[in-house]
Amino acid sequence: MDGMFHEQPACAKMHGMEEMMNKEKNRNSFSGSIGFVLAAAGSAVGLGNIWRFPYLAAKDGGGLYLVIYLILALTFGFTLLATEIAIGRKTKQSPLTAYGKLHSKYGFLGVLACLVPIIIMPYYCVIGGWVVKYFLAYLTGDGVHAAEDGYFTSHITGEVQPIVLMLVFLLIVAFIVIRGVNKGIETFSKVLMPILILLVLGIAIFSMTISHTDDQGVTRTGLEGLWIYVVPDLSGITVKGFFTVLLDAMGQLFFSLSVAMGIMVAYGSYVKDEDNLVRSINQIEIFDTAVAFLAGVMIIPAVYTFMGREGMNASGPGLMFVSLPKVFSAMGRIGNLVGCLFFAMVLFAALTSAISIMEAVVSSLMDKFHLSRMKACLIETAIAIVGGIVVCLGYNKWYFELKLPNGAVAQILDVMDYLSNNLFMPLVAIGTCVLIGWILKPKTIIEEVEKGGAKFGRRGLYVIMIKYIAPVLLLILLLKSVGILTFI
Repeated sequence: MDGMFHEQPACAKMHGMEEMMNKEKNRNSFSGSIGFVLAAAGSAVGLGNIWRFPYLAAKDGGGLYLVIYLILALTFGFTLLATEIAIGRKTKQSPLTAYGKLHSKYGFLGVLACLVPIIIMPYYCVIGGWVVKYFLAYLTGDGVHAAEDGYFTSHITGEVQPIVLMLVFLLIVAFIVIRGVNKGIETFSKVLMPILILLVLGIAIFSMTISHTDDQGVTRTGLEGLWIYVVPDLSGITVKGFFTVLLDAMGQLFFSLSVAMGIMVAYGSYVKDEDNLVRSINQIEIFDTAVAFLAGVMIIPAVYTFMGREGMNASGPGLMFVSLPKVFSAMGRIGNLVGCLFFAMVLFAALTSAISIMEAVVSSLMDKFHLSRMKACLIETAIAIVGGIVVCLGYNKWYFELKLPNGAVAQILDVMDYLSNNLFMPLVAIGTCVLIGWILKPKTIIEEVEKGGAKFGRRGLYVIMIKYIAPVLLLILLLKSVGILTFI
């Protein structure tokens, strides 16, 4: 009798371990590496690539920015991407629980990593609603009005339509995520990503063929704009200027590769043990960098042709929703078709990114609280609806202006963007570098990546980056974001 009481906890423990192993075994997974790569690339190819990358390239000396970005993508970006995907596959957990499974004292990193997509999702859906508005305008042949002064401002300051379109965008995303990893995320990515890439290529080629003569009789061509984009401009470059370009490119990598926001940990947890991680990581890097570059080829030559160099100073919503509609309008009759294809492409990019953002939260709720996918998705949808309405009201009833530590003047959307991208994401990335580089040691990730005989070609580089270079660069980026390093 006494012996039975002593054995019971051991049996219970074994039963618990067996249950956990069965849960991991039955966990959803991508059907193959193609599905994973397209889903991860879809996450990476988002609004940041389309409206931020071309602006930064134009601002930071064209080819100089491109060269620095490429070097960082192959070193810094590769390190963070490989780490997060490997953490996901090793633990078979979502971001909220994965870090705690690696080391009990680092569970807080999982909380931070999960907090980032919770903050991003509401305002990303609001912007997604703006994209739906412009896509419908061009689809119905109303693109001329979209180019008028005040069109964008009158829409976002509206009290009903922005909320309705945000809900439309969010519900499409929720429907796909509810369908699960295979039937939802993977199937959707396999259809949309090839279409998205074809649209990007088509618009980029068209952008290089155009020419325009302005009122002063000056003729500019798309090829001249392409030249400005790809040829490094080193005139007047200083040490401070170089560091500005470096930090701009590094900050852009967070947007581009979807790192430090839990997404790649979640997606990594759905990758099968037998899949070649090295090959998948390389393919995601190629996809993302190619689409980011082509976004610049789409936008910079077109904006330069019709608006000159001064037109290239716009970024973010101003570039996409104000400057580009004017470019499409200046193209004449074909402009409405180009605008429709462009905003279809932007809508696809926004959807694939939003799906991954929601999945990071949904998978976390499922793993931590053992909820069904349906319940977890409904909870995150409810959070996003409330947050999205707050963001929409931030442009009318709740409008305010707040100066941020980095000097920017912000509304509600900007404050949320600052918290997620400028504070929490660098903190998650720094914490991950410390955990893997110094506490658990790089071999933890290297062994996972090399599982199944895969050859980790940049193994030595990975060790140096995760232990020394990446944490230092991330710390500089964080200090600049919070207004401490003002001289860079």
